[in-house]
Amino acid sequence: MKIATYNINGIKARLPRLKEWLEETRPAVACLQEVKSQDKDFPASEFEELGYQPVWHGQKAFNGVAVLVDTKAGYSVEEVQRGLGIDGPKEDEGEQARYLECDVTGENGATTRIVCIYLPNGNPHPGPKFDYKLAWMEKLRARMAAIWAEEVPAAVLGDFNVIPEDDDVFSVKAMASDALMQPESREAYARLLGDGWTDALRTHNPRGGVWTYWDYQAGAWQKDHGFRIDHILLSPELADRLASVGVDREHRGREKASDHAPTWAVLRD
Repeated sequence: MKIATYNINGIKARLPRLKEWLEETRPAVACLQEVKSQDKDFPASEFEELGYQPVWHGQKAFNGVAVLVDTKAGYSVEEVQRGLGIDGPKEDEGEQARYLECDVTGENGATTRIVCIYLPNGNPHPGPKFDYKLAWMEKLRARMAAIWAEEVPAAVLGDFNVIPEDDDVFSVKAMASDALMQPESREAYARLLGDGWTDALRTHNPRGGVWTYWDYQAGAWQKDHGFRIDHILLSPELADRLASVGVDREHRGREKASDHAPTWAVLRD
């Protein structure tokens, strides 16, 4: 079972690249972030034609998450929860579309809890957006604890907007003032791992040096000035089944690509 996360940075602008990736790599489950589309405008039929059943939680122009499940491979999906019940900063209206939780069931009847997240960026730091980031991470931790208590195999995938370690970034100095690298952000992420969740990409790359994001500016892609903010966290049941993990970085270099690369993990049956 191959599960993947991909911050698509605008589903309308990147739809050809997204469909291309799905056809070439065929993950069983694909979690998308920064869909940037209202629910009514989500291109569900485009994915259904490829044999994927989509579930989505949209928002106009910003944020937005979705889960795509490969029905051709015998998988089905049922929504469990959307949203964490936490409003954004005062200038926003209500809750942002950043959380989508689903149950994915295979032909053998085994069900996996899939959580797709787009964690707040938190910039500028300090300020209300950074405070919102930390509050959101507290809510996420509480929800992950509740999932843990259900004793279901679970994976939390997405753009966490946290650079966990110094070896997860091309230059510590260049990112030192960014919300992605603040001690509070890192500590909140570390608490998730301390609760027993496994960072899949780190497990297979203990020395770091693997990037999932390259900015559009200053020739970041050409210079390989990237960092790791897209993560896959696994419950013990799934961590024991982890066979391989990787980043489809070649897709970042294609024309009109997202500034993120797809990140994936393969789980043994």
